[in-house]
Amino acid sequence: MSLIKTPAQIEAMKEGGRILAAILSDLADYVKPGMTTRELSARTVELLRSHQVQPSFLDYNNYPDVICLSVNHQCVHTPGSDYVLKEGDLLKLDFGVIHKGLHTDAARTVLVTNLSRDEAREKKEYHNRRKLMQVTRECLEKAIVMCRPDGYLGDIGHVIESHVKDNGFSIAAELGGHGIGTKLHEEPWVANTGKPQSGMKLEAGMVLAIEPIINMGRGAIKDGDDGFTYETADGSLSAHFEHTVVITEGGPVILTA
Repeated sequence: MSLIKTPAQIEAMKEGGRILAAILSDLADYVKPGMTTRELSARTVELLRSHQVQPSFLDYNNYPDVICLSVNHQCVHTPGSDYVLKEGDLLKLDFGVIHKGLHTDAARTVLVTNLSRDEAREKKEYHNRRKLMQVTRECLEKAIVMCRPDGYLGDIGHVIESHVKDNGFSIAAELGGHGIGTKLHEEPWVANTGKPQSGMKLEAGMVLAIEPIINMGRGAIKDGDDGFTYETADGSLSAHFEHTVVITEGGPVILTA
């Protein structure tokens, strides 16, 4: 399998990525305290059908849902359930779509609240949660800048690792990003730790799913009881942001924005 995507493949992934971004934005606005994550899963199914795209996650390694809806200490890979979302929960929305036979993948973390954005920003109890989300988002932004020809995979991991350490958080180092295209998970593995100018050299035409997963406490994770979820070993909060990015001669292009 070639790691380099053709212009036609990239264009199809760009189309799919725009659809994914629209669905993700809808879901983020739809979230509110008092609903179950199963309701969010049902909403995702409706949106996938209305946009006429297929889910990447359903039945992948026997995963039973179209989306991952991980809450608080759950890092990733949590199916929808009867869990009722509460004011102040951190909810990770993570899913992929298949469009014209090609996958795109993205994630964002939302603060579950009935407060306005300004009210939530002023609420002292949410300061650490908002900082965790902000730092994780910044890690993604900094990592995307590293996605350029003649760069290295280690550059991506290094910039994430450095920013996390500077802010006093921890990396769920066993989890990371991946190549993507005709399959949901392709080579290479994109670690969220690394050394500058180490690992695989990046080339124009590569498409990577970059996804920092950052914990408020220790970086260690464990298996959840449902057989799918990864959660923090110490029960601390976790945040997750992800974009699918193509490397071009002119610099990185986000396909899921």
